[in-house]
Amino acid sequence: GNIRVKGRLASLLEVGTGFHPELTGRENIFLNGAILGMTRAEIRKQLDAIIDFSGCGKYIDTPVKRYSSGMYVRLAFAVAAHLESEILIVDEVLAVGDAEFQARCIGKMQDVSQQSGRTILFVSHNMGAVKKLCPQSALMRHGQLVNFGDTQEIINDYFAGESQNQRKRSWGKSDPAECDEIELHEISVSDKSGSYDSVIATDTPLKVNISYSLKKPVHQLRVSILLTTNDGTVVISSSDMMSDVENNPRQKGSYVSSCSIPPLLLNRMQYVVRVDFEIPRAGHLLSGYHVDFDVSELTVNQLGRTRRPSPPGIVHPLLDWEVKAA
Repeated sequence: GNIRVKGRLASLLEVGTGFHPELTGRENIFLNGAILGMTRAEIRKQLDAIIDFSGCGKYIDTPVKRYSSGMYVRLAFAVAAHLESEILIVDEVLAVGDAEFQARCIGKMQDVSQQSGRTILFVSHNMGAVKKLCPQSALMRHGQLVNFGDTQEIINDYFAGESQNQRKRSWGKSDPAECDEIELHEISVSDKSGSYDSVIATDTPLKVNISYSLKKPVHQLRVSILLTTNDGTVVISSSDMMSDVENNPRQKGSYVSSCSIPPLLLNRMQYVVRVDFEIPRAGHLLSGYHVDFDVSELTVNQLGRTRRPSPPGIVHPLLDWEVKAA
């Protein structure tokens, strides 16, 4: 197809896009600005704001080849958002950053699009971020445009099309999910019999299984899950950190980290399980991978008969009540 662009364009498509590894962070800011056609005076005007937003001030005069992937993304986004391009393209790369930085990025992009009148093309599987940032969205499947319109309608279409066989996802040599330390093999959500395609009711005990290999020993590795609704609202978070006190560092080899979700906790709705590999206070190693599942049968409704197909709330735990005459 053809793309027609009117205006200066900046992009953040992968970690390190447009960065020269031998140059320092400061030098790369000027390099990126020059690529966009800005003068040194224009870049210098934004320099302090870029460094402050990135949080890399302590290392701004260090060659970026020594940066972690998280630092790379922080600086790259700060450069792309502050330099004066009319169009900003941001791909899934923000998944590398931590939750606090992602929230700041979404806020900055809202400011850029709403106050400065700049165009942002945001590509993501994070439905919460898409819903917050984009009034209109396009749904793509296999390189084809499926639908375009109101973001909430597009999100509904996305999950309707993705709802089959997504309780188990595998990655192999043809589409690896890996970094220098880790190779992710599979994420699955199964019932107590180990089935991935059974009907899930609210009283079904579930197990999240994460299969992966370590290419070398990793000290203080934390494998965590974030259970969210399909629009990105966080339900619960948990990690295997407490179960691995005696196994640090984790040695090279194959592992399965499993998390049990008790029955009579979730509501009748669709959930997403996002998996993150990180080292606390050091940064994310691998993130952005997920599976989703539907809780389609309501076993117990503590509100009794209601007009709704399910009670309000993103969870519906069975709580103990006691009634006494006063």
